[in-house]
Amino acid sequence: MAVAVVTTEPLQMSPPKKPLPAGRPREWYVSHNRRLKAMRLAIALLDTGVYQPSSAHNARIRAAADRLAIHPPSDTTCRMVRALIRYGR
Repeated sequence: MAVAVVTTEPLQMSPPKKPLPAGRPREWYVSHNRRLKAMRLAIALLDTGVYQPSSAHNARIRAAADRLAIHPPSDTTCRMVRALIRYGR
């Protein structure tokens, strides 16, 4: 019989940030930062046991963002998080 172990460790902070390359259009930076945020949120959700995109509702994703102390994600970022969970399997 399998037993699930739930830990109550706080979520780890992200690694130190590196400066972004200069000279790109603003939209590149916006999409790059959105992808990074979506990846951090997807990892946090997977760590808490959310493995199905259908169970990753916007409220749950925003609660994970609150636990990570980052700004609440937009609807677009929430869709990106669900896509990362879906296609990361």
